[in-house]
Amino acid sequence: MKRIFSFLSIIILLFSCNKEDDGLNNGYFWLYGVGLKNMYGEEAINGVSEKWKIKWIDAGGCTIDYETFKKIINTNKKTRAAIESKYGKDWDVKYNKDLEDFRMKRVDVMDILIVNKLFRNKLRDHNIPIDDVDKEVKELNDKGQYEVAVINPKLKYENNICFRVNVDTKDRTVKLIK
Repeated sequence: MKRIFSFLSIIILLFSCNKEDDGLNNGYFWLYGVGLKNMYGEEAINGVSEKWKIKWIDAGGCTIDYETFKKIINTNKKTRAAIESKYGKDWDVKYNKDLEDFRMKRVDVMDILIVNKLFRNKLRDHNIPIDDVDKEVKELNDKGQYEVAVINPKLKYENNICFRVNVDTKDRTVKLIK
């Protein structure tokens, strides 16, 4: 009887462990980067983060000490193993393809928004010229649906999002998010 109780206790402990051990942090896999940021790639990385549940965290500038660098390498190695166990051995190839596809689809999203009457009216309501739209685009799923947050950088950071819309690239529709 004691053996069964001990065995069950171990099983319960294993399954109730914090997900941090699986590389997850608040539901996302955190990968750490150092050095100069790739501004062109950052928008795509942020755009597919919801789909992949992967976030890249800036852990240091161009110069960091060796110990920090070693910690980043070890942490990323563990996180990449956890990502591989969730998404499969060739996850990085698929992820990089999604990043490249996002860059192309982002143009599609803007093409739809530019001609959409609702979008143009909301821009006018917030005094934002169509040729100077600052936005964050996020891919919601594989079905061509995106969320776009229109930002006014002149406003305070916590209130700089003027409005959000959902864009469906397959149906070419735009819906305001309330």
